[in-house]
Amino acid sequence: MKYNSLGDTGIKASSLCMGTMTFGKEADHATSAAIFHRCREAGINFFDCADVYAEGEAERILGELIADCRDQVIISSKVSGKIGADINAKGSSRRHIMNAVEASLRRLKTEYLDLYFLHHFDPETALEETLCALDDLVHQGKVLYLGASNFAAWQVMKALSLSALHGWQPFSCLQPMYNLVKRQAEVEILPMAQAELLGVVTYSPLGGGLLTGKYPANHQFQDGRFATNPMYQRRYGEDWMYDVAHQFIDVAQECGVHPACLAIAWVASHPAVTAPIIGARNIEQLNVQLAAADFSMAPELYDRLCSLSPTPPPANDRTDEAR
Repeated sequence: MKYNSLGDTGIKASSLCMGTMTFGKEADHATSAAIFHRCREAGINFFDCADVYAEGEAERILGELIADCRDQVIISSKVSGKIGADINAKGSSRRHIMNAVEASLRRLKTEYLDLYFLHHFDPETALEETLCALDDLVHQGKVLYLGASNFAAWQVMKALSLSALHGWQPFSCLQPMYNLVKRQAEVEILPMAQAELLGVVTYSPLGGGLLTGKYPANHQFQDGRFATNPMYQRRYGEDWMYDVAHQFIDVAQECGVHPACLAIAWVASHPAVTAPIIGARNIEQLNVQLAAADFSMAPELYDRLCSLSPTPPPANDRTDEAR
């Protein structure tokens, strides 16, 4: 396992981050424990969670698993998603953040979070209120570093500017979606992260399973997330994405590597990416993905894979100046 600097924090994070969205849902307690211990065996020291995963059960399971190695692992969680029936049990208000972090700490059985992400941008709450509340958590020792997930680049830069103006703890890490058929992050988010020395842990490197070849182009899904979750059907519902996936599978077969391994390795090869977030329902899926940590991506192969999907236009839309 390789280890990369998490932005300018000084922390060394494993080049793969284990996502725990399946814990307590697709993976029961025993399977989650097996996944966790296999990750530790492979050298992973970074585990990503969120309060909304399995309605808090993922945090509870992870909390039990880290009990004897808390100081050796980096634990992140998230706030702003709806957690509970109360109308105010969501968003990025000071009230919700303060309640949510205490609940996450209890479930995780830890005194602090290494990294606390805003799960989404909250348009109904003043950003100043949110950032001030997060800064208080850092000063209280409940959170060490802050991050933003699913933010646009302008939202991140606005937050960084406000933090600098008021002397608040700034974001240290971003968590955008990024894979071969979802490349919008290349336009502004990843270059911004490099310029601002932010860590980047990307999610959905397999495109919800699309890049593993498990879903047919006719959209007749028998199992998996596409069969049960309309969000994934909408996210990856365009026909061209299936064309890219099929070409990608052919390249993987030609290279003699599992498509899941190749998809993760492609994401990890971007110089702005600290670690792709992997996820698994069982040990078999996990072992295939762990192989990406040792896969050496030749520049020629990386460029070939990039050519399979549309390169997003530049931020200023001056495609006429593209070289």
